[in-house]
Amino acid sequence: MDLPETTNSVGTEDEHEDERVRSGPLWRHALWAALVTAAGVTVGWLGALFRIGPEEYGLPPAAPGALWPYLLAWAVIGLGLSAILRFVAANVPVYSPSEVLLGTVMIGTRLSLGWRPEPLEVAGLAAAALLLVTVWCAVALRGAAVVRRSKDASGVA
Repeated sequence: MDLPETTNSVGTEDEHEDERVRSGPLWRHALWAALVTAAGVTVGWLGALFRIGPEEYGLPPAAPGALWPYLLAWAVIGLGLSAILRFVAANVPVYSPSEVLLGTVMIGTRLSLGWRPEPLEVAGLAAAALLLVTVWCAVALRGAAVVRRSKDASGVA
């Protein structure tokens, strides 16, 4: 039984616009990494300026103390995470690498500014962000391998 043709006026290429191989010159990758990391750190810092909910239940606002070491730490962590994401995205399609990087850097910055953790705890947050990015990239690499195998199998048959 044949399925009817789609009558959708939107092209099928637009469905997965965010899931594509991102090749290009190195300066474009570096610019992307710097801008998305800066946006994540900025949004995390802005989120630390106010409390969500009552004091007993909400995330505390930015704790007193030095601000710049945490912002600098998350900028460096974000650049490292962006290098991993962009390297994989330059070879296989990765779904929403900007949102993944922005979210991890923003949450890490917000948590760090809310409680001012010790360096070992910041390293733990960075390890959790690295794990998330690694799993995200592994899923993309696995999906690309499955697609490649299915194309090879259909070409042989």
